[in-house]
Amino acid sequence: MGSKAFAYVPPGGGENFNWSSDDIFVKVSSQDTLGQYTVIEDNLKANFSLGLHYHRYHAETFYILEGSVDFFVAGDWIQATKNSCLHIPKGVEHACTITENCFAARMLMVFQPAGFEKFLSEMAQMDEADFSDHARMNSLNEKYLSLIHISEPTRRYAISYAVFCLK
Repeated sequence: MGSKAFAYVPPGGGENFNWSSDDIFVKVSSQDTLGQYTVIEDNLKANFSLGLHYHRYHAETFYILEGSVDFFVAGDWIQATKNSCLHIPKGVEHACTITENCFAARMLMVFQPAGFEKFLSEMAQMDEADFSDHARMNSLNEKYLSLIHISEPTRRYAISYAVFCLK
């Protein structure tokens, strides 16, 4: 007992960031991994959608725990359902949105190298004016994510696989 040789986070635990379109729990922080990676649990709400972007220096891996998420990756749509895993290397354009007619989804995300939780923490201190300030958002994206924003969120059309979705 008392050893710091490992990190344990119970269900529903971890630093929490509850946004309008998702509820995020940090499960493994950059401090736990000496900056190698961050692991988060992302609970997506029905309105979740993230625009087309890419990361210059970071890779992302998504493991779908529940529900269904549509990813647009390198020009192709992929519907990731429960127990699917998607790895997106640095430099690959991608976007994602909760599948149409899906009311919630839950996924683990590995962000490599670490630091995503620092981005979330700084965003949690911002107000509406900060979020509307494109220069501020671009600076924040560059500081933590090496993210290059390309377009606003979009939904995949003609998809309706409610059978995969949470009720």
